Formats: sequence, structure tokens, C-alpha cells
Amino acid sequence: MNNQQLPDSVPMSSEAQTLYNALNEIIYGKPDLIRMLVASFLAGGHVLLEGVPGLGKTVLSKSLAAMTSLDYKRIQFTPDLLPADITGTYIMEDTAEGRRMRFMPGPVFTHFLLADEINRASPKTQAALLEAMSEQAVTLMGESRQLESPFFVIATQNPIEMEGTNPLPEAQLDRFAVKINVASTGEEALLRMIRERNDGNPPPPQIIMSRQTLLECQRQVDEIFLPEAIAIFIARLVAQTDPQSSECNATLKPHIRYSVSPRGAIWLTRVARALAFLDERSGVGFEDVAQAAPHVLGHRLILNYTAKFDGITAPQLIDKLLVDIEKEVLHS
Repeated sequence: MNNQQLPDSVPMSSEAQTLYNALNEIIYGKPDLIRMLVASFLAGGHVLLEGVPGLGKTVLSKSLAAMTSLDYKRIQFTPDLLPADITGTYIMEDTAEGRRMRFMPGPVFTHFLLADEINRASPKTQAALLEAMSEQAVTLMGESRQLESPFFVIATQNPIEMEGTNPLPEAQLDRFAVKINVASTGEEALLRMIRERNDGNPPPPQIIMSRQTLLECQRQVDEIFLPEAIAIFIARLVAQTDPQSSECNATLKPHIRYSVSPRGAIWLTRVARALAFLDERSGVGFEDVAQAAPHVLGHRLILNYTAKFDGITAPQLIDKLLVDIEKEVLHS
């Protein structure tokens, strides 16, 4: 494991740590959630938060946008929402030169987009975000418009068992760098909330990081050293989720329908680098990969009906695979 400190010429990680600490003062009792959210943000990856209403998903998202002074827009996804309500549309207007079409940009043209309760919209409307999330562009009537960097989507969704939800298709899920299940708030955090917040609202967030600082942080995350052993670890981790391959892990094979995509390996590497950056380390360690893997790979690993019937979850299988492969890599 690599525990070297970042050199003095790389100061941005301290601002990222300040951002993390400030978010912990907004949402009590969820440090692991906030750490993974900030790491994904620094890695430039979109985030999907899942949990029942009232756990602070929207407050956390809005606070992160405010602290980074980014242009922010929110879309409340509902069953009657249309794709044009997201991407924008053309309107006919009269000008001195005659009638002409003018493009009216939708809320996707922003730096920070909150897609609230994304799984309450129809699949067609959900798909309107696909191109923007994967290519940072929007194409309408044959014309492609690039979105300005950084472009970050944080989506919230209710558990699929709740009424009025439509599951996100696999292609849509794959566009999210991480998917985080938001756990309920513990007794200690609830007690602190009751004592300190009479109206239940957190204090107004202060600006901590500018757009240029964020872009510099993302650039420095890309420069975090990836040891060869860690690269092999990540490649083997993803390769062994393929049930059609002879390399597939024997424990996982009976439970997997579709493997993790190559995009999963790329994002696992980027998020692991961001975790090392947050800790002011110059290189990625096995602990970074292990912390990120269930959130990066869990929603990309599609299980079969046998696994679902037995109550086996993707994160459980990822945790088992991590243990097996770390032993292989360390002893190879």
C-alpha cells in the first residue's frame, strides 16, 4: 500500500478535505456517504443516491453545489416530464429577417444538475440525459451542443419497491460513476439534529471551492500514481465478473447474468485515485479500490433470478471477490 504524502506543490487536496468536512456539518452521521460523493465529484463522475424520502439526499446535493459556486439547476422528475423539459427545444419566433427557429436551452445546460427522484419519470424522459452524461453534449435536430466543463449530475431515486417508480435501465445506470445507498440516520446524529436545529434546516452553506479550483483538483486527481499491482487488481476484479469467461470467479458465476462493463474499470480507477487524493497520498492503495468497488461496480453487476431469490446482492458478491483477488495479487 502506498502511503506517501503529496508534495508541497500540490495544495488542492486540502481544499477538497475542507469541502468534505463542511458537508459533514450539513448532513450528520453519514461520513462514508459524503466521502464517496466528494471523491466521485473530484473524479468527474456522476452520482446516483438511492434511499427513502427524508434522508437528506436533496439537501446534500444542493449544499455541494452551493459550496463549489457552480451554476446549478434542479429538475423534479415526475411522470408527465418530457425530454424537452430537460434538453430544451426550438421555438418559432418573428424577427426582422422573418420567422426563424430559435433554440431554448433546457436545465441540462449547467455545471451542476440535480435530477431529483429520477425514477419517477418515464423511461423515455430518463433517456434524455444519456448523451449529456456520457458525452457532455446534447444533440437536437441534427445539431450537437457541447456542455461546459465541469458537468456533474447527481440524481436521487426512491427504492424501486415504492409506488410510482420506473427502474433505470442498465444503459442509464452505467452512466453513473457510483451508486450509493443512503442509510437511515442513527440515534446520535438524530439527537444532535434535534438539539441544534429547531426548524430542521442546516445552516446556509458557504462557498469553499471555485470552478477553477475544482477543475485543477480534477486534473491533479488524474496525476495520482497508479501502481502496477493496483492496475492488475482492478483489471482482474472486473474480468472475473464475466460469467461467459473462464476467468470468472467460481463463487460469483452461478449468480451473475451480465458482467461489469469496461466503463466500470475506468471509473473504479478514477474514484480510487480521488480517494487517495482526499487523503493527500500520492499513490492509490488497495484500500482505495476496496472502498470504491461496491459503489462503482455494484450497480453494473447484473444478477440472475437465482441470486435475487436467495437474497444475494451485488455489493455482497463484490466484497467476496475483493477478498479473493487481493489474496491472488499479493501472493503473485
